[in-house]
Amino acid sequence: MGCWVALLWVLELVDTLSGHRLDTFGVIPRVPGEFRDLIPSAFGHFGFAHVAANSLPLFVLGFLAALRGIPRFLAAVAVIMLVSGLGVWLISPPATNTAGASGVVFGLFAYLVVRGFADRRPVDVGVGLLVAAAYGSILWGALPIAEGVSWQGHLSGLIGGVLAAMLLRRSPAPDGF
Repeated sequence: MGCWVALLWVLELVDTLSGHRLDTFGVIPRVPGEFRDLIPSAFGHFGFAHVAANSLPLFVLGFLAALRGIPRFLAAVAVIMLVSGLGVWLISPPATNTAGASGVVFGLFAYLVVRGFADRRPVDVGVGLLVAAAYGSILWGALPIAEGVSWQGHLSGLIGGVLAAMLLRRSPAPDGF
């Protein structure tokens, strides 16, 4: 996760030094050619403050999600990125440009909260409850209350996280639950 977060900072540095040329990798709603940017948009940001806002929660939630295995983590992130990007493409206002890892952050939040119940594993239920207690206030970001914030990406990320938890669920632990 440290490498992923470092990559986001390096990409923002490159974007800044290039006159913000990487901003073109954001998603512009309902433009068919923008499907190619559904994944890259999660790596671009609109300034260092934007990257900073996503860095710590991405690191923490990503680390917790990856503890159950890197292949499952990567599959969950792929589902989250696709659903979040598609949600932005479908419901964001026309002629806007959306980028950033916050859709992934919201998706990992939902994934961790739902994963324990989907897998029926008490330890993961506990992790999900701790994540909900620590990061539950981010849910306000999925509501259309702040100007310039992609609530569409956040809401779609949450949906992607729930979908990932359901699609990637494992059989119950041997001790039941």
